[in-house]
Formats: sequence, structure tokens, C-alpha cells
Amino acid sequence: MNLLLIAAGGCLGAIARFIISSRMNIKSQTGFPAGTLTVNLAGSFLLGWMTGEGVSESFYSMFGIGFMGAFTTFSTFKLENIQLSEKDNKPVLIKYLLFSYGGGLLLAFIGLLIGMNEL
Repeated sequence: MNLLLIAAGGCLGAIARFIISSRMNIKSQTGFPAGTLTVNLAGSFLLGWMTGEGVSESFYSMFGIGFMGAFTTFSTFKLENIQLSEKDNKPVLIKYLLFSYGGGLLLAFIGLLIGMNEL
């Protein structure tokens, strides 16, 4: 049963990531990977919240593992870092790295605190 929940969540997460990333990247003509940043930051917050909230195992399987696993994307993030580096776009690369790592940690922590009702 867990595998079906993970698969269903993964399907929804992949579709949501595609829609959000596509729309964000169309709006961003600066070369900044706004779509990937948006889904990764949202995913960090939501996974932190789920952890703090102590959701059921089945909910976590579907949304924590399945949905968030497909919604967030480490591989695209790394590829975009390489592409920015190859284009010698260091200012955008540095901003992207700072926002992704710093923002991801911060939002995961805030989500955790909200889930634990401590914020």
C-alpha cells in the first residue's frame, strides 16, 4: 500500500513541479532559475512542517516521500549551477546558491517550528 501512496504522490509532485517551474521560468527572463528555487524552497518548508506536525505514516508516504520527492529537484538544481558557471554568470550563481541552501534550511526550520506549534 505504501508503494501505491508514494507512486500517487510522486505523480502529483512531478506534475506540480512542471507547472510551477514552467510558469516561473517564463516570467523570469534574467537567467535566474526562479522555478527550481521556488519548488525547492516550498518543498523545504512543507517537509519541515510535515515532520514537525507528526503526520501519519500514510500521509508522509504519499506527500513527504512521493510528492516532495518528485516536486523538489536536486538534480535540476545542480545542473543549473553548472550551466550558470559555464555561462560565467557568477553573480546569479552565488545568489542562487545562497537562496537555495540558506533559504532551504531556514524554511525547513520554520516549517518544523510551525508544525510543532512553537512559532
